[in-house]
Amino acid sequence: MAPPSKLAVATSVVKRLVKEEASYHKEQGQQEARIKKLQEGSSDENAEYMLKQEQQALEETKKVFPSLRQKIQDALAKLEEELVTDGGSAPTEEVTKAKEVVAEAKKAIREVT
Repeated sequence: MAPPSKLAVATSVVKRLVKEEASYHKEQGQQEARIKKLQEGSSDENAEYMLKQEQQALEETKKVFPSLRQKIQDALAKLEEELVTDGGSAPTEEVTKAKEVVAEAKKAIREVT
């Protein structure tokens, strides 16, 4: 079996990074929901500690986004470059998939900014 082309590798990198960012956004939403629930009140004696831990976890999650966004933009630029250089010699399905992933990544970038 032939090794994957540079275009296929670049496509999968962008796709993975976009999926990773979506996962972090989902995690952030879950953490915010848990914090809200803890703030609404709990008779648990550990509630204050749990609230502090959840807030710290939320801050750590938020710190991931700038570097992840930069990685996505770098990988997207590389994928677009591969589309230009290898687009003519790559199989049509790889080119189509790469273009779809480029569109997905640009959409994800617009939604967050």
